[in-house]
Amino acid sequence: MKKLNIVIVMVEPPLPFGNAAARWFYVLLKGLVERGHQVRAFAVCSKEAEMEKAKKLFPSSEYDLKLYPIRKKSSLTQKVNSLLRPYSFKISEQMQRDLDVELSKGYDVLHIEQMWGGWAALKHLEKAVLNIHHYQLIDLEYTNSSSLKDQYEKWQIKRAEKLITKYFKTIRTCSPRLETKARELNPNSYIKTNPVGIDGALYNYIQDEERGVEPTIVMIGTMTWYPTSSAAVRLLDRLWPEILKQVPNAKLKIVGYDAKSVLSKYINSEGVEIFENVPEIEPYFKMGSVFVYAPARGSGMKIKILEAMLFGIPVVTTSEGAEGLPVVDGEHAGLCEDDEGLIRRAVELLKDVEKQNIQRKKARELVESVCGPKATLDTMEEIYSKI
Repeated sequence: MKKLNIVIVMVEPPLPFGNAAARWFYVLLKGLVERGHQVRAFAVCSKEAEMEKAKKLFPSSEYDLKLYPIRKKSSLTQKVNSLLRPYSFKISEQMQRDLDVELSKGYDVLHIEQMWGGWAALKHLEKAVLNIHHYQLIDLEYTNSSSLKDQYEKWQIKRAEKLITKYFKTIRTCSPRLETKARELNPNSYIKTNPVGIDGALYNYIQDEERGVEPTIVMIGTMTWYPTSSAAVRLLDRLWPEILKQVPNAKLKIVGYDAKSVLSKYINSEGVEIFENVPEIEPYFKMGSVFVYAPARGSGMKIKILEAMLFGIPVVTTSEGAEGLPVVDGEHAGLCEDDEGLIRRAVELLKDVEKQNIQRKKARELVESVCGPKATLDTMEEIYSKI
């Protein structure tokens, strides 16, 4: 296609091992520049250290990337704006001003990453595309809010997601399920599914001699995100006790942001180790015989599922966990909805290393073909052509 002038707005810096969505931001920015497009990128940074990493990874001599700290203090005006435009606080006044100036110079596409970035595009919707990674109105549908504050926040999230979706004429979703919801909210827009892109070359396939000897289940994820915390509780309460009965020497390792805080009551459970806020995740994947992630509810593609498959850890999950991937049960992953089936698949894999090796090889091939940079960037360019 012809080379485009593209402006990207991201709610996290484009780091290959940063925030979950940042894996895709990295592929997007790097890949579009390599394809010859003129790209100007704006990113919010919640952590100063990540800002420095992004500057080194995308030097100004090769990339036009502007980084902004997330706004922390709120004036009365900002609080009113947040009431009218929930979660718009992520976009600072300085970032919005700089973005408006750049757009006034001319552009072909304004690419908005994730829902809350949508507030930055309200004056420039004609040539904008919104990328929806997940819908919290799906994720939180069956949760019970115990306090008035929680109920209000849930209402604000749902209202904001509906509003932002309705504004955009062009939308990219990461799974067919998200596309269905977006069409329900905005039937007149152009909507296309394009899986989350992730660079498999950054993930070294774990060789047999590098894997742990003990039969070990691992689960890794951000425990402050409801789908992940619910999957961890299900694993600990309903799956692990029966798995341990059938494989008495098995171990369970749960790793993630705020894991000990969220799962404090399970810290002394038999055979269980919980690790919190670790600097690197690869060592914990290497410990795992099987990656079990079974959320009851959670929209969008699950980055830790993709990473487990790329590292070569056999996965047992639900359709919610495998969303966006054409997974075949028993071939790419153990796929089941009920506890009994999940337990059976996990135990079978723990006891059969040959089966592990067959499944983990096919799973990596699947992720590389569906979510690789070439496939996802090709589709992204197709979406741009509709603007």
